Amino acid sequence: MTHVLEQAADVPTTGPLADALAVRHKLMDLTQASYEAALLPSDAGQVPVAIRVALACRMARICQQAGLTQHYADLLAGYGSDADLYQIAEPGNKPPASEKRLSAMVTYADLVTQRPRDATKEDIQALKEAGIEESDIVRLAGLVAFVNYQLRVAAVLSVMGKDKVGEAK
Repeated sequence: MTHVLEQAADVPTTGPLADALAVRHKLMDLTQASYEAALLPSDAGQVPVAIRVALACRMARICQQAGLTQHYADLLAGYGSDADLYQIAEPGNKPPASEKRLSAMVTYADLVTQRPRDATKEDIQALKEAGIEESDIVRLAGLVAFVNYQLRVAAVLSVMGKDKVGEAK
């Protein structure tokens, strides 16, 4: 089974890296299950799937991970042509000031993606002050944490999948 992470990292289907991941299939299965829970949950609360995907695409673009950027951009396209979603997906773009909840979510995702060490309890308080309930803060934090994990693993797998002269195996 090919997982989103393996596809995004362009992991070769044969060779040492493919063999290593096959041995660690439970880890890859758990990572895929975490992807589904974070991005496509059965209970999205007040953090709709389309917003989750737009934030994931934004985080992938911030980290310049081409495979996951493409994956999330393709997934985002499946949610129609809502210009606001595409704006959110672009780093540097901010929602309108009137969209306090969405603006707070974008700010939090950017902070944790770019400067995770700078995140404090005040950033969580800012989410609460924007009207985001605790259960949705947990959902958002889980999404941001998972996508950042996924981005870092994809970066490592991408490098490991290349041979010494930089060509994909």
